Amino acid sequence: MTDSLPINQMKIRTSSLAKLLWISWGLLAASPWVLSAAEARMEILQFESHLLKNNPLHDPTSRTIPAFLPAQATNDVRLPVVYYLPGYGNNVQKSFIQNSNFWLKFTQKIADEITPMIIVMVDGKTRWGGSQYLNSAAQGNYEDYVCDEIVPAVERLHILPTNGVRRIIAGHSSGGFGALRLGSSHQKLFDAVIALSPDSDFPLSHLHLAMVPAVTNVPLAEIKKIAAGQSLMPTNGSLNYLFGLSAAYAPRTFPHRGEFNWLFDAAGNFRPEIWQRWLDNDPLTIVGKNPHAFAAGQAVYLDGASQDAFLANIGARKIYEMLQSRPGRCAFYEPPGHHSDHIRERFERGLQWVFNRPLIDVPVESTNKPADKAK
Repeated sequence: MTDSLPINQMKIRTSSLAKLLWISWGLLAASPWVLSAAEARMEILQFESHLLKNNPLHDPTSRTIPAFLPAQATNDVRLPVVYYLPGYGNNVQKSFIQNSNFWLKFTQKIADEITPMIIVMVDGKTRWGGSQYLNSAAQGNYEDYVCDEIVPAVERLHILPTNGVRRIIAGHSSGGFGALRLGSSHQKLFDAVIALSPDSDFPLSHLHLAMVPAVTNVPLAEIKKIAAGQSLMPTNGSLNYLFGLSAAYAPRTFPHRGEFNWLFDAAGNFRPEIWQRWLDNDPLTIVGKNPHAFAAGQAVYLDGASQDAFLANIGARKIYEMLQSRPGRCAFYEPPGHHSDHIRERFERGLQWVFNRPLIDVPVESTNKPADKAK
């Protein structure tokens, strides 16, 4: 576990953008892992975001960003960087730092079998559970936070290769959505996109979530009180999730900073004009309307589990079918299992494809893990 890992070194560097506190963690010599993983290390960036300062949800501006480096990462070696966006509700501390032993082993395996690279885990969590990694007046500028703060901060410490695949944006579920959106809007920044079970095709994946009684039975007045912090946070996962998506997709404009438009009016009627704002954020809508949604030089890898309860596989396949007729590399894979099954193996397969390595098949057996977001 992380608590048993010794601190090998500590560096403090400052810049006009942020103060960076990196802590490198190595594995104990007595670790039961294979020898090749014994020199992998985790570096923790304690990052103070200027772009999230005064965000309307009053979420922390100081974020902990772990980076996993293989043994091959030395001062004179330039390695590509993967920026991984976790799914909705994911806690970076619990999912990645406390489980660092799994990710250290994974990083070294990727380095030994594909190519050495650095894997950075991004913290995009908000009061509601997740930001969808978008800029929004109702939550803060999380797209800018990732692309204009985290990426430069990491790359002041780790220099990229001069050619080939330098940066990859990747993620699962809401993180897969974020990977598609950021990869599309920052084509020169990211050379490749890996989107695992990405939120897309909202009429299939999202609309039914808005129609459950836990959402529709709550009066609009109560919704507004919760959003304003005047009532307790909702304990129902579906309702909480709708708050997060509404903040990302349908923020109110000035002077209503911090507020969002709800999908139902005071009489309980569905609001198609607000739903259209959701659809305008759907990656499937964006790719369908924009023939240049991705650059010809970008590689786009999509997947979706065959038994995905949220039907993310259907939207991912539709996006792939659109991209097939356009310039650029693209792929779609439908592994067996459920939404959150075998994420590391699926991530590994995406990296294999990006770097033109032989592809593995994800195991057939299901781990039956719960989804990484409350839908």
